[in-house]
Amino acid sequence: MSAVSFGVSDFVGGMAVRRAAALRVMLVSYPVAAVLLGAVALTAGGPVHPGAVYWGSLYGVSQAFGVWLFYGAMAAGPISVVSPLAAVLNAAVPVAVGVALGERPGDVASVGVVLAMVAVILVGRESPDDADVRTHRFTTKVAWLTAASGVAFGLDFVLLHQAPVESRLWPLFFARTSATVLVFVMAAISGNLQLPPRTPLRLAVVVALLDTCANVTMLLALQKWLLSLASILISLYPATTVVLAVIVLRERVTRWQAVGMGLAAVSVAMIAG
Repeated sequence: MSAVSFGVSDFVGGMAVRRAAALRVMLVSYPVAAVLLGAVALTAGGPVHPGAVYWGSLYGVSQAFGVWLFYGAMAAGPISVVSPLAAVLNAAVPVAVGVALGERPGDVASVGVVLAMVAVILVGRESPDDADVRTHRFTTKVAWLTAASGVAFGLDFVLLHQAPVESRLWPLFFARTSATVLVFVMAAISGNLQLPPRTPLRLAVVVALLDTCANVTMLLALQKWLLSLASILISLYPATTVVLAVIVLRERVTRWQAVGMGLAAVSVAMIAG
């Protein structure tokens, strides 16, 4: 569920930032998500441990920088390329940390992780015939923004995984609250402290709803599963983004992207098994 939600959220967010500055979209989506996550956390209950505040806040700061960089990359580059390539690092960082911490997935799951990494790379192969690729080129600047956002997103999994399980959903509330404060500070410094136009405004609210759903399901997965396995499955969200890019933006799926989606389905079955 979180992979699908992140994929839809990324696509909607990408469409929004192509009509307004990234920070202006985040000025709407982040406060709305903070309120929603606060309501969900109250409903779920659980004690508010210092670890929930500490790790949740670090996760929020990392995520805010990651989303800012990611939206910047999608605003300038092709969505169907930026999203999957960022997901490669998004998946690689927590898997490496999980293995370093002593996690040892089974043989079948390990093969599934390798297939998932290959799937993410293949899904990210661009087609020279895509209108979106021709209009939004994958420049050096876009490449750096994509790489930096991917590392930041990968650290998100690691930081959130450290939050105490007994606090339930409270780490998410503190994460979005700290991220909201950071976004407002960044917007004030850069002169973007204003709401986006009408269409991006509506899209920003939708992003907040999807972001809330994605974060809740992501935390539940990280709490109940190995970091290396949960993170790799969540990182397959670009498949959803690409499908939406094909349907809405008329981007074409290349043969390699189709192979990548097939591998993604196989890897999910292997890891889940």
